[in-house]
Amino acid sequence: MKIAIVGAGLSGLACAEHLVLAGHEVSLFDKARGAGGRMSTRRIDSAAGQVSFDHGAQYFTARDPAFQAVVSQWQDSGSAARWPAAGPEAWVGVPAMNAPIKMLAAQHDVSWSTPIDELVQQEAGWRLSCDKAVIDRQFDAVVLAIPAEQAAALLVPSDKGFHRIAANTASDPCWTLMLAFLEPLETAKMVIRDDAIIGWAARNSDKPGRTGPDAWVIQASPTWSKEHLEEDQHQIVAALSARFATLLDAPLPEPLIASAHRWRYARSGKTDQNALYSKDLKIGICGDWLIGPRVECAWRSGTALARMILA
Repeated sequence: MKIAIVGAGLSGLACAEHLVLAGHEVSLFDKARGAGGRMSTRRIDSAAGQVSFDHGAQYFTARDPAFQAVVSQWQDSGSAARWPAAGPEAWVGVPAMNAPIKMLAAQHDVSWSTPIDELVQQEAGWRLSCDKAVIDRQFDAVVLAIPAEQAAALLVPSDKGFHRIAANTASDPCWTLMLAFLEPLETAKMVIRDDAIIGWAARNSDKPGRTGPDAWVIQASPTWSKEHLEEDQHQIVAALSARFATLLDAPLPEPLIASAHRWRYARSGKTDQNALYSKDLKIGICGDWLIGPRVECAWRSGTALARMILA
């Protein structure tokens, strides 16, 4: 079959890998400019050079034996390494969190900067619409590997059962603050967890393979992020910087970089399904939101959907 996958994050790429190995022709479409999804890395220029921030997922674990084998391959290729500061099970991409995703995406036909806004079902198959213009390619099946809220919007005219599942599985948002300093902050802390305002803060430059100035990623808790979701970036930078200084018990020096990013769909929900597939409509859905809010769950869901399609 010719199969379109909307979303080139880990779940979509895991699904694509198994389908291509089985002989199917797969094309992926992603609204982002490059690889990463919620494992993205933001690069920002400063007076001291370019600084990288893993502003999405901070690390991942590998508990499923099959995923452990995949992570072992990433480690052998130099695109992943352990990060002891986050715990004995913690892994990160090297030299940035999106390194494994970039490696996987390079093996497939991916159209970046292509936001899909409609699925068009025809008698002979599926067509996709981008910016209200139908893409001139027809597909036998389509896969949605995107957050639940985005999947629900595309599913409205196609499958009401799948639409209800996606619509009822909401994600938590997350405001993320990125700070960089010319001199390292005078603190022994590499990670801060579970504050009412800041759910996570970490010295990004402590991760293996990182270079450049002292860089920190500070992520607000889901509750705080919801309460402040529509505030502007300057307000978020000021509020989270002040709370971060309080947790460090020291004033912050003037930063080289102070930037905030709003993830509307950060921490996914979960269902009682690994993936969803309609053999009649030839439409499938995968993503971490079906299993749980972990990087490994995205891979497991994409793999499960590929098996459904191949069956």
